[in-house]
Amino acid sequence: MKKSAFTMIELVMVILVLGILAALALPRLERDIRQEAADSILSAIRYAQHMALMDNVSDSASAQWQRSFWRIGFEGCSDNGIFYYIGSDKDQQGNIDVANQEAAFDPLNGMPMMGSNFKPCASDAQAGISPDIFITKKYGISDGRITYSGGCTNAAQHIAFDYMGRPHTGITGSNLPDYSTVLHADCILTFSFDDDSFDPFSIVIERETGYAYIADQPNS
Repeated sequence: MKKSAFTMIELVMVILVLGILAALALPRLERDIRQEAADSILSAIRYAQHMALMDNVSDSASAQWQRSFWRIGFEGCSDNGIFYYIGSDKDQQGNIDVANQEAAFDPLNGMPMMGSNFKPCASDAQAGISPDIFITKKYGISDGRITYSGGCTNAAQHIAFDYMGRPHTGITGSNLPDYSTVLHADCILTFSFDDDSFDPFSIVIERETGYAYIADQPNS
């Protein structure tokens, strides 16, 4: 009875083809992780601006009203991880209080977009918080991997928006309703991965308009 089987040459050819496909897939995997992180953070920035446009918190009767601007910021967890948050310090007490509903709610899952500095990022310790905000756990971008340049600085660690969508920085130290915190130059946020095999990416937030885009993708 005659039996069919692969020849050695056929097996070698299959291995070669699989090797070529794997080599093509690895760069694609890198681009996908980098692009997913960039798209996610860009969407969060635009969502913070959207909240500012929808919810006018301007109140000149309060000397510290600019502290209430809707903003996106980046904070560290107890395990060297980081998360981004979106919220408005409406009571001007210096923090975004989830219990007082000062944090934005993730439109994808309805969970608050504000973590805790006193709990780890890389576990389930922060139950009830949107998992999308924990960028160390999702993308491998840890504390110290974000740099600020242009119109914003590391000291601010947040970008805020007024009711016209204009970007501000340093609002937490504002004591006068004078719009002195508005950006006078484009803000550039650069994100680096813990795995240095992935290229960093930058997001630009334009002064005056607050339009945000990925630096090497102006139509993003």
